Amino acid sequence: MLRINPTLGRRLLARTTQKEVSCMRTASYLLNSLTPPGRTPCPHACSQPYPVSFRPPPALESLRFFSSKPANPPAAEAHEFQAETRQLLDIVIHSVYTDKEVFLRELISNASDALEKLRHIQVTGEATVADASLPLEINITTDEEKGTLTLRDTGLGMTKTELVSNLGTIARSGSKAFVKELKEKAGEGSADAAGIIGQFGVGFYSAFMVGDSVEVTSRSYSLEEPGHTWKSTGSGSYEIGPVEGEAEERGSRITIHLKDDCKEFSKPARVKEIIKKYSNFVNFPIKVNGEVCNTVRALWTEDKSGISEEQYKEFYRFIANAYDDPCYRLHFRTDAPLDLKVLFFIPSFHGEKFGMGRLEPGVSLYSRKVLIESKCGRILPDWMRFVKGVVDSEDLPLSISREKAQDTALLKRIERVLVRKVLKQLEDEARKDPEKYKEKFFKEFGYFLKEGICHDFENASRIAKLLYYESSRLPSGETTSFDEYISRCDPEQNAIYFLCAPNRELAEASPYFEAFKRSNKEVIFVYNAIDDFVMNNLKTYHGRDFKTAEATGLDLGPGKKEGEEDAKDKAEESSAPTPLTEAEVEDLGKWLVSTLPNKLQDAKATSRLYDSPAIVTDHESGALRRMMRMVEQQSMGQASFIPKQHLELNPRHPIIIRLHSLRTEDAELAKVVAEQIFDNAMVAAGLLDDSRVMLPRLNKLMERLVQSANKHRHKAGFSLIGSFRCRLTAVAI
Repeated sequence: MLRINPTLGRRLLARTTQKEVSCMRTASYLLNSLTPPGRTPCPHACSQPYPVSFRPPPALESLRFFSSKPANPPAAEAHEFQAETRQLLDIVIHSVYTDKEVFLRELISNASDALEKLRHIQVTGEATVADASLPLEINITTDEEKGTLTLRDTGLGMTKTELVSNLGTIARSGSKAFVKELKEKAGEGSADAAGIIGQFGVGFYSAFMVGDSVEVTSRSYSLEEPGHTWKSTGSGSYEIGPVEGEAEERGSRITIHLKDDCKEFSKPARVKEIIKKYSNFVNFPIKVNGEVCNTVRALWTEDKSGISEEQYKEFYRFIANAYDDPCYRLHFRTDAPLDLKVLFFIPSFHGEKFGMGRLEPGVSLYSRKVLIESKCGRILPDWMRFVKGVVDSEDLPLSISREKAQDTALLKRIERVLVRKVLKQLEDEARKDPEKYKEKFFKEFGYFLKEGICHDFENASRIAKLLYYESSRLPSGETTSFDEYISRCDPEQNAIYFLCAPNRELAEASPYFEAFKRSNKEVIFVYNAIDDFVMNNLKTYHGRDFKTAEATGLDLGPGKKEGEEDAKDKAEESSAPTPLTEAEVEDLGKWLVSTLPNKLQDAKATSRLYDSPAIVTDHESGALRRMMRMVEQQSMGQASFIPKQHLELNPRHPIIIRLHSLRTEDAELAKVVAEQIFDNAMVAAGLLDDSRVMLPRLNKLMERLVQSANKHRHKAGFSLIGSFRCRLTAVAI
C-alpha cells in the first residue's frame, strides 16, 4: 500500500483528467466506506456504478492507494555493445571523420530525418501521435560552465527496443563483413572509409569523438510508450532504463558531456558557425539557446516561379560569401535519369585576375538539404570553378562520414549533365543579349572558357561557340564569334585564319598580315599565349581548319583590292626594281643557309610578302615562346634552344634584290646584312629573346656606310640602314 502525501497528491491531481480525478475520489469510498454494498453510482460523473453508498469524501490528506507497481522504479539495465558495434565505435571515433565538427551535422541530420518521418505520419494519419501540439523543431542548448551540449528534437522518438536496436547493435545482415571492410579501408586511409557504411545510419556514434559520455533520452510518438534513457561512455557497454522524474515529451534529447579538448562546442557562436556551414538548409527550425539559426531558405528545392529576384540575390550572396549581384543564374531540377536539384550563379567578377590566388571550386554538394561536400571539385570540371551554387541529389550513396560521395561513375554522369546545362545557358545568354554576354561575362570569364578548350576535349567544340575575338574586318574593340566569322567568309574558304600578336597595332603592322590585307581575307587577332593553345587544341570548327597566319605555303588566292588602292599598287609595281628570278632566289637561298648554318633550315621565295624582305614560318608563336621561356627560366635558369627556322624571301624587295649581288661584291658586308635580315624576321615573329645582340652589328653597318665612297652603294646602304633603324625602333617599343 502506498500513502500519498498532500503535495504529491495535488501534483497527481494537476496532471490527470477530470474523469481520473473522479475515479480517484471514488477510490476513497472503497477504502473508507463501511456501508453495505449496493449499486450506488459514482457521484463524480464516472460512467460505471460502484457498489458503495455515497458518503462525503474524506480530506485529500487521508487518501491512500494500492499500486500494482513497486515503490521504486527498476534500476537501469547494463548491456554490452555488440562486438561489431564496439569495433565500429573505435573506427568512427578515430579513423572515419577528418574534422570533429561534423558530429553536429550528423546529429542534426538524424534529428531532421526523425522530424520528417513524424510529419509524414501526421499528414497521412497513419497513427495517433503523442504530444500532437508540439512544434516540429530542433533545439540545441549549450552550457559552457558544465561543458555540455544538448540537442533536442520533437520527432519520432524511440522505444526501449529501438534504443537497444539502433544504438547498441548493428541490426543488419552481413554486419561482420561490413565492419571488416570498413576497418580495412580506414586503415588504408581511404576517403570513403567504407563503401557501404552510409546504408547503416550510424552517424550518431560521431558524438563520441567529442564527448566523454553521451546520454540519450527518448520517448516514442506512440501514446502507450514511456520514455527511456540510454547512457554510454563509448567504452564497450551502455545502460538503459526508464526516465526518472517527470514524464518526457515526444522525441529525443542527446546530451554530450564534452571532452576537455572539445569544450569549444559548448560555445553558442561555434555551434552557430557549424550550423551555418553544414545544416543551414534543413527543413525544420534549428534553435540555439532559443534563437533560430537557419533562416535562409533552400531555394534550390522550391519552384522558381515563386522566388523573387531579390531572394535569388540574397541567396547568392549567402552561398558565395559575396557582395555583388550575379551576372547569370541557372535553376533547374531533373527526375530522370538522375535526381538533381540545381541552383547555379555566375558572379559579376572573379579574384584570380587580381592575383588573389586560384579560385576554389564554388559548388557545394547536398543530399536532402544536408551538406555532403563543401567546395566540391568533382561535380564540375576545374575550368568551371567560377560557377557558384548548390547541387542536391538523393541518388548519391554516401560514406559513413557524409564527407565523400562514393560512386565515381555516378558523379561523372552528374558532371556531364551539369556541364551541358551550363554551356546551354551561356549559349542562350549570348544569343539573347550578345552585348551583355561579351561585355560582362566574356571579358571577365573568357579565360576560363579558353582553359576549358585546352582541358575538356569532350566539350571543346561547344565551348568554342562561346569565344569572341577581335578581327581584321571589325573596328578596334569589337569582337566576333567563330560562327560570325564563317558567315562572312567565302564559301570556298576552308580555313579560319588567326594571327598571334601582343596587340592590334602590332598585328596590323605584322609582315604576316600583309598578304591577308592585300587579298582582303579576314584574320582573327589573338593577343594571349593561351589563345595559341586554344587554336591548336581546337584544330577544326564546323569543317574549317584553324590556320595561323605564320604558317608556310599559305595560298590566299588573288587580291581583291579595288579603286584607289589598286591604282596605288600598280604605280608601286611599275616603279619597283626587277624581282629576282626563281633560279636567283634558289641560289640566294642556298647561300643564306650556308652562311647561317646554325639558324636556317632552308630559305625559299614566297609571293605573300609585299612590304617586308623576309619572314620565318612554321615556328612556335611569339606568345607561346615567351610563356615557355618564362617557365623554363624559373625551372632551369635559362631559355630553351631555338630550332633552325624556315626563311621565306620576298624576291621583289630591294634589300633581297641587292643582297643577291652584294654577296659576290662584298662577302663580309653581305654576311652582316644576311644576319640582320634573319634577326629582323625573328623580331617580327616574336622569337628574338634579346634584341640587344643586334647592336654591335648595326654599329658595324653604320661604320661601313660612312666609309663607303661609292655613291650608288652609299645610296642603297642608306636605304638599308633606314630599314634596320626602323626595325630596331620597333624592337625597343
